[in-house]
Amino acid sequence: MPTTLTLKNIPDAVYQRLKESALANRRSLNSEAIVRLESVLLPQQPDTGARLARARALRQALPAAAFSAQGVDAMKRQGRA
Repeated sequence: MPTTLTLKNIPDAVYQRLKESALANRRSLNSEAIVRLESVLLPQQPDTGARLARARALRQALPAAAFSAQGVDAMKRQGRA
């Protein structure tokens, strides 16, 4: 259940940055503070399936002839002595 939290003695610079961020994201100061706290305290676990699907889609979008395993290895070694 949601709870009320009162913050005191917030440094001016922190308050100003939060206020600017809220304005940029079109949120209230309260909503911005909640979003920021959630992002730090409740980080989202990366969806492995979604990341894999995205990587596969990116790979398919590349021209097949442009990137071979040997070509990539040659590019990595280029300039190394």
